[in-house]
Amino acid sequence: VGPSGCGKSTLGQCLNGIIPNIYHGEMTGSLLIQGKSVFDRSVYELSNLVSTVLQDTDGQFIGLSVAEDLAFALENDMVDLPTMRDRVHLWAEKLELLSLLHQRPQDLSGGQKQRVSLAGVLIDESPILLFDEPLANLDPKSGQDTIELIDQIHAEAGTTTIIIEHRLEDVLYRAIDRIVLINDGRILFNGSPDDLLHTDLLAANGIREPLYLTTLRQLGFHVKDATQLATLDQIDVSSIQFLGELVPIQQPQVQDYLLELKNVQFAYGEKKVLKDIHLAISRGEKIAIVGKSTLAKALCQFIETEGSYTWQGQNIKNDSIKERAERIGYVLQNPNQMISTTMIFDEVALGLKLRGVAEEEIKKRVLTVLKTCGLYEFRHWPISALSFGQKKRVTIASILVLNPEIILLDEPTAGQDQHNYTEIMNFLDELNQKGHTIVMITHDMQLMLDYSERAIVMLDGHILADKAPAEVLTDKKLIQAANLKETSIFSLAEKLEVDPLALTEFYMREREKSHA
Repeated sequence: VGPSGCGKSTLGQCLNGIIPNIYHGEMTGSLLIQGKSVFDRSVYELSNLVSTVLQDTDGQFIGLSVAEDLAFALENDMVDLPTMRDRVHLWAEKLELLSLLHQRPQDLSGGQKQRVSLAGVLIDESPILLFDEPLANLDPKSGQDTIELIDQIHAEAGTTTIIIEHRLEDVLYRAIDRIVLINDGRILFNGSPDDLLHTDLLAANGIREPLYLTTLRQLGFHVKDATQLATLDQIDVSSIQFLGELVPIQQPQVQDYLLELKNVQFAYGEKKVLKDIHLAISRGEKIAIVGKSTLAKALCQFIETEGSYTWQGQNIKNDSIKERAERIGYVLQNPNQMISTTMIFDEVALGLKLRGVAEEEIKKRVLTVLKTCGLYEFRHWPISALSFGQKKRVTIASILVLNPEIILLDEPTAGQDQHNYTEIMNFLDELNQKGHTIVMITHDMQLMLDYSERAIVMLDGHILADKAPAEVLTDKKLIQAANLKETSIFSLAEKLEVDPLALTEFYMREREKSHA
């Protein structure tokens, strides 16, 4: 673990030979695998020792089908066809991919793609498995399943398993032998999870601690005195008396409708993706949407749907994409997919230039937005010099300059460490306070809890629930139906034998006090 840019991926690239074979630089010291220097070996030689599963699974697929993708490494090694077929079948069976062997990897769900990537490297049977942020693009349940699968493979194959990941609590879902904390290119901690959680190093280095620990602190529990912290089941909470009471959640009455959708439907061929969607969004709301991003495409006019769309009572069904963009600004999960120029100023100005706005007006609006987004000092910089979090701000600035009332963000904090995560979310809070309506598509349950007032849960094209985040995250049936997972506050509440909703609300009130 470690904050963005700390060097953990660089260390991973040293292990698998990307450094120095692809990325060149100056090297000192020694790095040995099985007693031999890594720096003297080719990427191919190291691939037989270290198998890497990338964060972006789509970037790792080679074959046109799942079967082809699994066979790729074996083809390179010139394995004979009968053996190849046997090994593909074996690993497909182990990873529950037999029914998917003839499908395109790109057509699968996030969790299925992760299993295909894993099978593609496991088939080589290397002694070291390296995962680079395996949870970044997965929904909560798929993330949990992936950690379970990694743990299972580790136990069965006896591999040395190295996971590079921001989401520490999710990784701790299964036992970890050791955590290495890196920052600024140095190892700051190398030891057991329990020992790390007893220190203040996570907070000091921008890593989010497990949610149950934060709640225990709020309850007055002396975390540093506990003998065991990495597994909630083993923490002695007998000294805690939770006196909080359940305060009924008052769902704000939706008034002053900004946008209203009625009977919205959409299908890809025979496959219905949106079914009879009814949704009203009022000015100034902070909403989390859990589920497919097809709804976002419909809101932005990227797809033609059935049903009605009204903006403050006016029919906007026939808006062009350009017109809709001036009402609803859409920020993609990956900023690199939105950026189309080299310099920051030019990128933020692009939308205005395409609309024929006068040069003086463009300059004025761009500089104002750059100040709002904390990018003014970088206005003459190339975008390539920015961090991921700063690029995210550039994409938000390029949307803000068009002055849309609704800002729609797809996974606004995916792959971000705690520092960048908090910075982006606090910035969105500021925009919300200035009058922008914020709508976030997210799989991050803590983000939903901490930064939204209303949660809309979608499943199979329907809106399954539309209520307060705390109510969503304490509804067992809903969590199971929507492929979500209970927060560790829920697990802590069960351990304390108190109402999970009351404890979740307590956490939210205490958090608000500390941020006031």
